Amino acid sequence: MVIRKVTRLAASLFLSCCVFLTQAQAENPQVLLHTDLGDIVIELYADKAPVTVDNFIKNTNNYHYDGLIFHRVIRGFMIQTGGHTFDLSYRESGRPSIVNEAGSGLKNTRGTVAMARTADPDSAQAQFFINHRNNKSLNRSQSSAGYAVFGAVISGMQVVDKIAAVDVETVGDYQNVPVEPVRILTARLLNPAAWQALPEPKPEPPRNMPVPIK
Repeated sequence: MVIRKVTRLAASLFLSCCVFLTQAQAENPQVLLHTDLGDIVIELYADKAPVTVDNFIKNTNNYHYDGLIFHRVIRGFMIQTGGHTFDLSYRESGRPSIVNEAGSGLKNTRGTVAMARTADPDSAQAQFFINHRNNKSLNRSQSSAGYAVFGAVISGMQVVDKIAAVDVETVGDYQNVPVEPVRILTARLLNPAAWQALPEPKPEPPRNMPVPIK
């Protein structure tokens, strides 16, 4: 009887360890945005958007986002940040543009986080936005390259709602700028062990200048 109890206990401990290891392996990176209006925790999906997540974490670890504002806020649409200081000066991330991973299957639904870009689908660098509603029009389709979702808010949607509700104005060429700046005071990776950096892209070799024909 004692042997059976010990055997069952050992089996139970073994299963518990397996569950713990599985959970640890499945853990996603999480980034805490500490803002003027409260904290937002974002979970990142490296299995779906590996290049985008890698770029975002490297920008975070380089302190790129510290002190930047939410410079474009549209209630019922999205809140955007990642490129401008309180006086709308532009801050370069120092990182190259990344490939658009909008075809990952992740959708622009309320609370998801996606990369901002120009008309060039592969132009995203550091700016990102949090969807304030379901934005089907931002997903990849036959007529659109889409905007790459790479994470979701898992804590602090009430802070997102607060930011989305602030008064906005037009400042020069910029529209929907909060009247009172809302800053990301700090952005920090909460669980570094859950992320493994991708190799940095190798720079293109210099091309030989063509020799003019005489």
